[in-house]
Amino acid sequence: MVDGPADGKKIPSGRKEIGFDAASGRFYETGRTAEECVPDDEYCVVDKESGKLVRLTLKEKERIFLDALQSYYVSGRQLLDDEEFDLLKEDLQWNGSSLVQMNRNEAKYLAAVQSYLNGDPILSDAEFDELKATLKEEGSQFAISTEPKCYIDTGICTVTMQEDFFRTNLLYLPVGSILFLLWLGFGFEVIEPFIRVNPLLLIALGAPAIYSGTKTITDNYIFVDNKVAYGPCPSCEAENRVYFGDILGVEGFKDIAEVKCPNCKTEFTVQRNTLRASTVPK
Repeated sequence: MVDGPADGKKIPSGRKEIGFDAASGRFYETGRTAEECVPDDEYCVVDKESGKLVRLTLKEKERIFLDALQSYYVSGRQLLDDEEFDLLKEDLQWNGSSLVQMNRNEAKYLAAVQSYLNGDPILSDAEFDELKATLKEEGSQFAISTEPKCYIDTGICTVTMQEDFFRTNLLYLPVGSILFLLWLGFGFEVIEPFIRVNPLLLIALGAPAIYSGTKTITDNYIFVDNKVAYGPCPSCEAENRVYFGDILGVEGFKDIAEVKCPNCKTEFTVQRNTLRASTVPK
C-alpha cells in the first residue's frame, strides 16, 4: 500500500491543475516541470549562466544554511538577507532536516563565539575547548567544517580534518601479528605435547595477553603518542594525511603539525587537539 498520490498524478483544482512529484514529495503546477524550482514554496538559487532558478538538494540547502550561520556568528558577515534565510529555514523544516533544530550545546557554542568577537567572552578558553570537543564527539556540524573556507579579509583558509581510525589501528598490526605467531608457536610447541588444545580455544586464551602486549609495545616504544588525521588541503582540497607522535624514538609533530601540501605546495598547520587546519598568513 502506497501513502499519498501516485507519482505524476494530476489533481484538478478550481483554477489550475497540479501534479505530484514522488521524488521530492511536492506538488507542482502542471505548467512547470518537476525539476523546476518554485520560489514561493522553496529556497532557490539563480544559475549565473542561464539566469534560471535552480532546485537544490537537501544536502546543498543544509550546507548553505550552515555556512550562513557560521559566517554570521563567527565572522559577522551576513551571507543571506533575513527574508532569504527565513525561507531557507522554513524549507529545511518542511523537508524534516534536523539541522535547523539546535541543541543546548550548539546554541551555547554560537553564543560563545559571538560574545568573544564582541570583546565580552562568556566562556574561558578551557571551557570553550571542552565545549567544542563535546560537540565534535556528538558529531555536530557546527564544530566540524570538513569543507575548506577562505576569508578574504585575512587571506587564511581553514578546514577541520578528521581522525583516521583505520590507519591508526593499522599501526598496531605489526606487533600484534608477531605476538600472535609467537603465542601460537608457544602453544603448539610447549603446551600441545602435554595437553591437546583446540586452536580456537588457544587463540581465545591468548587474546587478552596479545592485545595488552600489542598496545603496550606499540604505544610506549614504537609509535609513541600516535594519532593519524586526514582531510582536504585548506587551499586546493587535495587529500592530505598527518601523523602526530614519535616513531622508534624519532620525534615527530606534537601539538601542532606543519604540513606542505604535495599538490599545491601550500604550507599549513594542523592542531592536534581540534584537528583544525589553517594556511599560514601571507
